[in-house]
Amino acid sequence: MLVTCPQCRRQHEWDRASPWRPFCSERCRLLDLGAWLQERYVIGSEAAGAAADEEPPRH
Repeated sequence: MLVTCPQCRRQHEWDRASPWRPFCSERCRLLDLGAWLQERYVIGSEAAGAAADEEPPRH
């Protein structure tokens, strides 16, 4: 079965034995990890969205 690598978007053969699954290569896996470590990806939450909508306190 062909799947798309989440990093480079290339089609590659899905293999359960692949050590880089779901990525096509170790390079793509490391690029994705680096993006998480540099905080380029964030997981939002309702609380974070609500806090952004509030006005800052006035002094």
